[in-house]
Amino acid sequence: MGEIINIEERIKRSLDNLIISTPWEFRKSDWGSLYFVQMTRANSDRLEHARLGRDTSSPPLHLPVNFTLKGSLGYSIRAMYAYRGSRDKMKEIYYLIGLMDCMINQVNPILRTDLLRDMYKRVLAVKREFNVTWLGHLDHVLLPVDSIFYSESAYRASLNNAGTMKELYHVIKKGTDEMFDVISKEYVFYCPDSGV
Repeated sequence: MGEIINIEERIKRSLDNLIISTPWEFRKSDWGSLYFVQMTRANSDRLEHARLGRDTSSPPLHLPVNFTLKGSLGYSIRAMYAYRGSRDKMKEIYYLIGLMDCMINQVNPILRTDLLRDMYKRVLAVKREFNVTWLGHLDHVLLPVDSIFYSESAYRASLNNAGTMKELYHVIKKGTDEMFDVISKEYVFYCPDSGV
């Protein structure tokens, strides 16, 4: 006959790298990485399943498809990680990230007027409140989301169509809340092994 499999031990082992499972799931990585890694829950499940059958002191032979979060994205995920225990604070920070993204990557006629100053003040206030900063060149600050889960092009189009600052803020809030929920449901983050 076959060998008896100790399920309880396997379950404990699969959870030994879990940092927090909600609102977003963060895990310790078993490989040498300087950056956070974002992967779909399905890919993470495959990685964790393979992890059960190997010695976790050695790195995995193959990492599933993932996003390596460096540059501006690295600062975004570090800010989210710092408040990983509070869903409300994380949502506020993701809204801040949406505001930042709008200021640096969006073309809207409203943002070519003095009304941009209001958004700038709002961004500075929230950055101060949560002690969040981005250093260096800013390009993409919103975390990547596969198009099968969320349509970034529809989000960008709704930002372009906003006619007032109030409407623009509403679109950003609605979009970042939707992205936040999709990320919570569909993605897992692996932390750098060098500490955060």
